[in-house]
Amino acid sequence: MGTGKEIIMTELPNKSEVLKLGNQLCFPLYACAKEVIKIYRKPLEKIGLTYTQYIVMMVLWKFGNMSEKKLGEKIYLDSGTLTPVLKKLEKSGFVKRQRVAEDERFVKIILTDNGVKLKQKALTVPQALEGNIYLSYDEMTKLYDLLNKALEGINKRRKVNDESNDN
Repeated sequence: MGTGKEIIMTELPNKSEVLKLGNQLCFPLYACAKEVIKIYRKPLEKIGLTYTQYIVMMVLWKFGNMSEKKLGEKIYLDSGTLTPVLKKLEKSGFVKRQRVAEDERFVKIILTDNGVKLKQKALTVPQALEGNIYLSYDEMTKLYDLLNKALEGINKRRKVNDESNDN
C-alpha cells in the first residue's frame, strides 16, 4: 500500500482499480485485527476468556458496573452479539446480569468478586504482543492514535447521518 494515496478512490485513474485488494484500506485493517486476536488467543485461554470477553472485562474493570446498552456502545457491539458473550461470562462466574427493577428491558452488568480477581491474571495478556508486531514504540503509538482518530471520524459521520435520518 505504498504512500496511502491508493485508498483515496477519487484519485485512481481507472475506476476498476478500486476493486484491487491492495487499494482497500479495509483489508489490512481486517487482516491485522484478525492476526492480533490470534496472538492473544493462548494467553486468554489460560485465564478462561475469548478476545471479545476480554474487551468486555477491560471495560468493566475500568468503568465498573453498567448497563448492557452502555457496554455495547463502548465496545461497538449490538445486543445480539453482546448478549451471548455476557451469558458466557455469567456462566463462568465473572459477571452477573441483573434486570433493572424500574424497567425490565434494561440489564445491568455487574462484576463479581471472581471478575474483579481475574484482572490480576489478565495483566500478563498484553505482553503477548511483544516481539510479534514489528513496529517501534513510536510507530505503535502513532498507529494507535491514527486508528482512534479514524474511529472518532466514523462515529462523527454516523451521528450526522443518524441526525439527518431523524429529520
